[in-house]
Amino acid sequence: MKKLLLVVLFLVGLGWALTTFPGLAVEGSYNSIILDFREDVGAAQIESQIDAIAKTYSTSPHYNSEFSLADHIFIMPGDKKLLDKLRNSDLRKYTEFIEPDYLYRTYAVPNDPEYGKQWNMRSINVETAWDQTKGKGITVAVIDTGISQVPDLLDTNFVAGYDFVNDRTSVRDDNGHGTHVAGTIAQATNNKFGVAGIAYEANLMPLKVLSAEGGGTVADIAEAIRFAADQKADVINMSLGGGGESQLMKEAIDYAHSKGVVVVAAAGNAGRNAAEYPARYPHVIGVSALDAAGSKTPYSNYGAGIDISAPGGLIDGEDKTGGILQNTLNPQTGESVFEAFQGTSMAAPHVSGVVALIKAAGVTNPDEIEEVIKQSALVVQDDNLNHFGAGKLDAAAAVKLAAQGKISFQDFFRWLRDNGYLNPRFWIDGGVIALGPKLAMVLGSYLLAWLLKIYFPFAWTWSLSSGLVMGSTGLFFLRGVYLFDAPQWPFRLMGSSLAEMGSTVQLSGGLNPFFASILIPLGLVLLLLGHRTWKGFAIGSAIGMAVFLAISAVTSPALMWLGDGIMARLFLAVNAILCFALARLVVKPEGRIA
Repeated sequence: MKKLLLVVLFLVGLGWALTTFPGLAVEGSYNSIILDFREDVGAAQIESQIDAIAKTYSTSPHYNSEFSLADHIFIMPGDKKLLDKLRNSDLRKYTEFIEPDYLYRTYAVPNDPEYGKQWNMRSINVETAWDQTKGKGITVAVIDTGISQVPDLLDTNFVAGYDFVNDRTSVRDDNGHGTHVAGTIAQATNNKFGVAGIAYEANLMPLKVLSAEGGGTVADIAEAIRFAADQKADVINMSLGGGGESQLMKEAIDYAHSKGVVVVAAAGNAGRNAAEYPARYPHVIGVSALDAAGSKTPYSNYGAGIDISAPGGLIDGEDKTGGILQNTLNPQTGESVFEAFQGTSMAAPHVSGVVALIKAAGVTNPDEIEEVIKQSALVVQDDNLNHFGAGKLDAAAAVKLAAQGKISFQDFFRWLRDNGYLNPRFWIDGGVIALGPKLAMVLGSYLLAWLLKIYFPFAWTWSLSSGLVMGSTGLFFLRGVYLFDAPQWPFRLMGSSLAEMGSTVQLSGGLNPFFASILIPLGLVLLLLGHRTWKGFAIGSAIGMAVFLAISAVTSPALMWLGDGIMARLFLAVNAILCFALARLVVKPEGRIA
């Protein structure tokens, strides 16, 4: 019994794993079906088939447009249930393919009214990345001037931080820089207010190390790095820097790296041929700045220490449209403002936000995450002075690369939803199978075996249980597994009982009388009767088939060549009795099965 359970769980896991495996197309939504008739099918035959479909399914197939006439392409209303019926019908003889008429749509655009001014979001392809993840469950520590919860951060998730400047637990931004940086990472999004952030379902950890004037010490910064690592931060953003190498800070960064934290830092705004510290340290992703055209900004440092480039903005005098727009605060008044800034300080949080998306997609090792960032970047040719590092940040490509070969719970949940499994009616009304009869079949087979055991004691074995399941229902839940763009018949075959296999192979809705009879149990008994272990499977199959045929005679007596009338019911009922008699005959002589 335990072995059977393990086999069942393995097959279930295999089914949904294959279905959600990245690299295979994701099944979309649709409410109509495409019929493409073969070129060698005559007009009269097509018309006959269309009339038959209309009568059988009470629907109205029609040409998609006047341009479809030559290719014989018809459209008809329908769902997955109807699609499966059509694919398993004689219509397949006349068509090149029968497929969903999928609904395509524009990618989701946030409803934040000022989002249109955030050219930087579109330049890193973040909208496509949002289709996979929004950073849920990831914590980004912002080591900066602190974070104040301005209106467009009220819906953002925060975890406890610390003010290392004033040595207190409450963290308030008295400069505006840290709040602006935090907004790029996780500004509340789709809240019909303000602007958007990259990983807007992530958590922010505010760590204040810079004063109102924007300055801070290495000691405070190093302590903040260790604090973030100890408090389970996943990413550290440092939009700060300066000259002079510090062993204390290097050790803090190494400590964070050893705890699985990804550290991101701004390259600096001096326009020099080297990044400043901490961007130059090992285990830190150093970020240079791009303008709205994707070019290196004149202020951005480049050369040694640059790992990747990202939007930092470039403001032209009073025209701030080229800057990075986020909600922050006016340090003089403390009031909320939407302000465009420029600098590598603005570029670094773009990378931190994408790192949060990558980590949420399943990559956890800091070195692997850095490789994903670099390998997915848009490469810039002829970058002899290393202005761009590995290239330009691409959120969509990074998330796609991170998700390769991984199966997330969100993918599985989405698959369940898209295929209807989360709707109880899907199971109850026969969307794939009629759940009631199937449960009755498998439970009935065990009950019948138990009654038989009362009179002729025998041992329960895994082979007997396997036979009961295969004879009564098979692994029926596998019939609902739909592997997009691949043959469905393997799952239909594995999901069929012994009696249903003939109709499954022949793609017929009716049972094949040669399979739905005593013939298969009799053949199994004759073949396996002398085998100590597998004899139980043969007898279990006979019992399971008896229950299957009996219930089918009442609920769905459709048989090939016999229809679904009294003759079909009589045929199934007689064979149900014969199957049970066969099982009793084989058990009786020895008094045990194995």
